[in-house]
Amino acid sequence: MPPAPLQKASSVATHLINKCAATTSLREARKLHALLLTTPPTPTESPLFINNNILSMYGRCGSLADSQQLFDTMPQRSVVSYNALISACSRNPRHAHLAFLLFDQLENDSLVPNGSTITSLLHASAGLGDLFVGSSLHARCVKAGLSDNVRVQTSLLGMYSSCGDVVCAKNVFGHMMDKDDIAWNSIISAYVKNGKILESLEIFRSMLRNGANPTQFTYSLALTACAKSEDYDSGKLIHAQVLSSGTQIDLPLQNSLLDMYCSCSDTHTAYNVFLRIKNPDLISWNSMIGGFSENGDANKAMCMFIQLMRISYLQPDEYTLAAVISGTCEFPARSYGKTLHARTEKTGLGGNSMHIRSSLISMYFINNDPLSSVKIFGSFPNNDAVLWTDMIAGHVRIGDSENALNFFHEMSKQCVNLDSFALSSALSACADLVTLRQGEMIHCLAVKTGNETEVCVHSSLVDMYAKNGELESATCTFSRLPKHDLMCWNSMLTGYSHHGKADEAFRIFFKMLKHGFKPDPVTILSLLSVCNHCGLVEKGRFFWSYMEENCLRRGPRHYSCMISMLSRSGLWEEAEEMIMESPFVDDYLEYWRTVLSSCIKNGDLGVGIRAADRISRAGVEDSAANVLLSKIYAATGRWGDVLETRRKMKKLTVEKEAGLSWVEVRNNFHVFSSSDGSCMQNGEMRAELDKLLGNLMPVVVEEIVGV
Repeated sequence: MPPAPLQKASSVATHLINKCAATTSLREARKLHALLLTTPPTPTESPLFINNNILSMYGRCGSLADSQQLFDTMPQRSVVSYNALISACSRNPRHAHLAFLLFDQLENDSLVPNGSTITSLLHASAGLGDLFVGSSLHARCVKAGLSDNVRVQTSLLGMYSSCGDVVCAKNVFGHMMDKDDIAWNSIISAYVKNGKILESLEIFRSMLRNGANPTQFTYSLALTACAKSEDYDSGKLIHAQVLSSGTQIDLPLQNSLLDMYCSCSDTHTAYNVFLRIKNPDLISWNSMIGGFSENGDANKAMCMFIQLMRISYLQPDEYTLAAVISGTCEFPARSYGKTLHARTEKTGLGGNSMHIRSSLISMYFINNDPLSSVKIFGSFPNNDAVLWTDMIAGHVRIGDSENALNFFHEMSKQCVNLDSFALSSALSACADLVTLRQGEMIHCLAVKTGNETEVCVHSSLVDMYAKNGELESATCTFSRLPKHDLMCWNSMLTGYSHHGKADEAFRIFFKMLKHGFKPDPVTILSLLSVCNHCGLVEKGRFFWSYMEENCLRRGPRHYSCMISMLSRSGLWEEAEEMIMESPFVDDYLEYWRTVLSSCIKNGDLGVGIRAADRISRAGVEDSAANVLLSKIYAATGRWGDVLETRRKMKKLTVEKEAGLSWVEVRNNFHVFSSSDGSCMQNGEMRAELDKLLGNLMPVVVEEIVGV
């Protein structure tokens, strides 16, 4: 029987070692280390065993420095010692490379790596995103006979997932004989992480068919997949399964439910889920604020933000502020935007967060304040591709496509990565400016950077070629894409509509329906536009009724197309009825101008006078309307009204704005109007024109010059 003091020391040492296995506090870990140094070792627990436990403890506490210091002073090391330090290094991507140096040292010490060694090294490869090293470790596993080790197989799944090689991850999973819930979670996570959303849901269903029991984490992954794919029906079924299976719903799972319902536009159910969370964390609040913002309910987003500030101990982070700024940007900036901007500066989050800067730039552009957007953009030296794209897209939004292209060219000069969104926005600018050469050059860039097959780029290419009159190129670009989204169909449809190709537009529409796409208001607007241009009244009425039957919201431009079409066809009464039933009061005058213009062209002066009276009663000060009024009054012999209108125009110094044209020469745009002498090269152009006129026959010269 051992002496009492030795027995007591043994029990103390054992107790301390057991505590080492449980502690995660660095301060507590250092205390335990000090106590173990002053406690006599027991016969059953060698110094190596104790040191290995302390190494593991420091690794769990995240103190690589303490682990390394102890490792360096150990007189004796085993594979377990190396595994503990390799594991500590692999947990932090910044130190993951050190794991491989330790692995070399382990082999130099003539020690044989085991499954735990390989598992930690695979974790380090995943952290570094190094597929080559990870694949080499996989080969080593096969050679060493470790490929059937469940922990190694699971680590291989994680490594291939992190390195983006889903095919190899699937192969590893397929060869696993004993698939536990961790293995299923790893393969589902691999597919979700790498954008294979539909496949991840199929694997989840396969898991259920194989009789495996999903965990809380499994359900969270499946709900994330539903959120990303906006698969509302599958999301509801998974929610029902969670409830019926009796799975304990923890906070991460509740947050996944929030994300799924918000992504699928069911903010009502999401809010009900939120109310059942006892202690919502910041992710819960951000999900609800972001959900209301993305679904156009800015008032509720702002209310949630105010509620967070009032009743919660949590402080908003960059995602909270970015979400609420995005949600309220449709309101005037003075109402919310500037106040929120001030808050970001006060909390110090604005300067470090790309999310907040992006939201602020978009908010100011939507409020038609590009100067503030430019100021925010210019106040930071290192702007990423997202912020450059925001600047390009923002200028396109407000109709300043020339500046949008200037930002795109500057972005290219600074070697910022040109992603699909930047290229798509630049192509939209080329479409607005009708600059084919610039558009073709950006098309070349899209091919060079591998973004040509991205749907948003493809749609913008179709739109750009169509608006530049290159319908053949637009059709060719459209046909090369194996999968089309609604935006791409709309771009092709708008192209045909823009050029009055009614039959082709209708053919594209019915082909789109055959492919299972549901038309949106943009689709119908293009169809109404082509009906208007081609005078197809019955077709126009059909598409107008189609909107009502399919619950598509009619906007001011839809009414404008119909009113213009009816007016051009002489159906004045119908046009007037439509104006009166339109809910867009601010556009009434524009509608009456359309009627008035059609009356002048068709010579229907009676209706024209009624339209003119409607406009004059509104006290309009628009130059185009006054010119039309003057014309209709002159045509009906109301010379007193003609004089009054012209006197009013002179008093207001109203002139009809001159039409502008532009030409692109050597990547520069030259804007000019009739009799414009402002061009710096005006003299050279006139001299060249005189030279050309001198080479023409006298009769032709007389026709051109008008003498």
